[in-house]
Amino acid sequence: MTEANPEAAQGGVVRTLTLELARVTERAAIAAARLRGQGNEKEADQAAVDAMRRELNLLPVDGTVVIGEGERDEAPMLYIGERIGRGGGAEVDLAVDPLEGTTLCAKDMPGAISVMAMAERGSLLAAPDVYMQKIAIGPGYPPGLVDLDASPADNIAALARAKGVHPSQITAIILDRPRHMNLVSAVRATGAGIRLISDGDIAGIIFTTSPEETGVDIYLGTGAAPEGVIAAGALRCIGGQMQGRLILDSADKRERAARMGIADPNRKYELTDLARGDVIVAATGVTDGALLKGVRFKPGVIETETVVYRSSTGTVRRILGEHRAQRFEG
Repeated sequence: MTEANPEAAQGGVVRTLTLELARVTERAAIAAARLRGQGNEKEADQAAVDAMRRELNLLPVDGTVVIGEGERDEAPMLYIGERIGRGGGAEVDLAVDPLEGTTLCAKDMPGAISVMAMAERGSLLAAPDVYMQKIAIGPGYPPGLVDLDASPADNIAALARAKGVHPSQITAIILDRPRHMNLVSAVRATGAGIRLISDGDIAGIIFTTSPEETGVDIYLGTGAAPEGVIAAGALRCIGGQMQGRLILDSADKRERAARMGIADPNRKYELTDLARGDVIVAATGVTDGALLKGVRFKPGVIETETVVYRSSTGTVRRILGEHRAQRFEG
């Protein structure tokens, strides 16, 4: 285990933690991957949670989960407010999703990942586990080109003009949910194409950063807030624009948000409101997908693929891990 080294901090987060975060998501991904295709979403999610918690508690940090899968009364998930790490190091915030795409893992479908973000204390939006309305595009566009409050037609038209193409050459990525029926109709009315995804909106947002490779230009729709904050962290590292608004559509949700310091329940968050400062994001594939290869179990060896982003340096590292299988037994 790498020792804490405050002198190695560049932009606030200890530099050596980059590899440590990869180890955390690798362990969670391997635990979940053992249950691929077995049809039990909760069991796979719990396996990933338990593995991630064990590894996080070995880190030389004083960490707090500010975005998680649940709140205090929902433990044993990694809950909002949970303290993480063995102390003696940097004070950090964590946004975690031990298994994004529980259904994908349970059905052994493409795109399940284990993912987390770490930043300096106070740098990640602390919010209840609710839905978030989101819009995101990749880098290279004028600031404010698209807006959460603009119509789908206006956003598609603005993006097409900026790219110098017809709207029919724009592709939006949207979660395939009944709540998005009107959104899908509005986007298709512009002539733009849509890639519907069953799960995995962190990857969906990341896809907008390289449309020449992914064919995705814009993310639209409503998904979970934890994924929104983690995706914002990734965009801070690799470029792009994003806005989000928490869906606080009940008195209980508004009260929970207020207790966490959210004074305006209708606030529209910009990218740096969601994630600022020095941010590290790590993701490991559980099942094969467009972003990452899934875990491979071979005789005596377990193989993983992980991507790690860091905002202060703008680096993207891909790590191919080869782990001795006996270390994961028991």
